[in-house]
Amino acid sequence: MALERKAQSDNLGSRANGSATASRPPALFIADALGLDFLNSIARPVDEVVEWIGCGEDLLAWLAQAKLVPDEVLTTLRVNALPGELDAAAAQARALRDWFRGFVEAHRGKPLRSNALAQLEPLNKVLARDEEFGRIVVRPRGQAHEGKSDLEWQALRRWRSPDTLLLPIARTLAELVCEEDFTRVKGCEGMGCILFFVDRTNSGARRWCNMAICGNRAKQSALRERLQRGRKRRG
Repeated sequence: MALERKAQSDNLGSRANGSATASRPPALFIADALGLDFLNSIARPVDEVVEWIGCGEDLLAWLAQAKLVPDEVLTTLRVNALPGELDAAAAQARALRDWFRGFVEAHRGKPLRSNALAQLEPLNKVLARDEEFGRIVVRPRGQAHEGKSDLEWQALRRWRSPDTLLLPIARTLAELVCEEDFTRVKGCEGMGCILFFVDRTNSGARRWCNMAICGNRAKQSALRERLQRGRKRRG
């Protein structure tokens, strides 16, 4: 599979680069859709590109922040993983991200039609690996509803190896494709910004990934241009 070949190549580079966890900001969750937040796990928040899934430990940290995998599962996989397994899973995650970024770039801002299904075959292949199951449990205290059972269905997954960490990520991508209006999927208009988001404003007028970052930069740039034009007119 093309994604797996790319992941193997990518993994060689990640071993050399390692993790920069201590020197970078927290991961960004500004997209209003976890599938896009996954794409935003590589970004250019200031001037340099920041990679949040550069190695296996990075992948575990990102999944913990995204709340996609229970903490106890992450701990177990960290303890039991063979050398290189977590880094290999991170490389697969980056390959999946790079491929899906191309899909989103091609379809954002437009209705997602049935003819896009063939392009999603790599994602369906990842989803087919899943071993999800469920069980009946007692509903958490405070969540019981009058007239309904005190029991509820709990979805679970068999986490057999580090590469199963891709499964909840793939599920968020599938939910993005199946449940979101792609006409509202946008890329930030900030200069050099590579972040995506879902525009949930009533007017559909959101332009920036974050007003505190790209929005303010744009305002400052526009102000400088106006000042320069004013000085030229006066001169």
